[in-house]
Amino acid sequence: MKRVLDLALALPLALLAGPVVLAAAAWIRLTSPGPAIFAQERIGKNEARFRCLKLRTMYRGTRSLPTHEIGEHAVTPAGRILRGMKLDELPQLWNVLRGEMSLVGPRPCLPTQKALIERRRDLGVYALKPGMTGLAQVEGIDMSDPEKCAGKDAEYLKNRSLGMDMKILLMTLAGGGLR
Repeated sequence: MKRVLDLALALPLALLAGPVVLAAAAWIRLTSPGPAIFAQERIGKNEARFRCLKLRTMYRGTRSLPTHEIGEHAVTPAGRILRGMKLDELPQLWNVLRGEMSLVGPRPCLPTQKALIERRRDLGVYALKPGMTGLAQVEGIDMSDPEKCAGKDAEYLKNRSLGMDMKILLMTLAGGGLR
């Protein structure tokens, strides 16, 4: 059922988001050198690696580190706005359509986030596809606290349902999640 919900929501959302992504991509290209969309290696279901798509919000050449480890100096002026409006995540709808991600699940982490990876492994969280948004994000928990983040991901694993996913999606649209 979850895959059906993902497809039923992600396809129309991708169609609606298309013009926004194109406009944002043009803005990025006009205001800083480098590609507008980039793919970053992330850890997915069963610890498989995949290329997570995002609108580029940082200057070209910024090291691939978790957001909380990179200073604001690395974020472009357009990137600040795109991040604030959470538009930088819209290309991940393509990851959802491809089946690499779900709309709701644990946010995918970088392969360098060893403490988070180990804790998620211990808690069985990698049985799930990563999500564009998740329980940890709507509750204000980010990956800077691996123990707390993995614990909230495990809570989602234990209690997940279509109703819970809808609640998380609504909370995200209301201003939480996606980070």
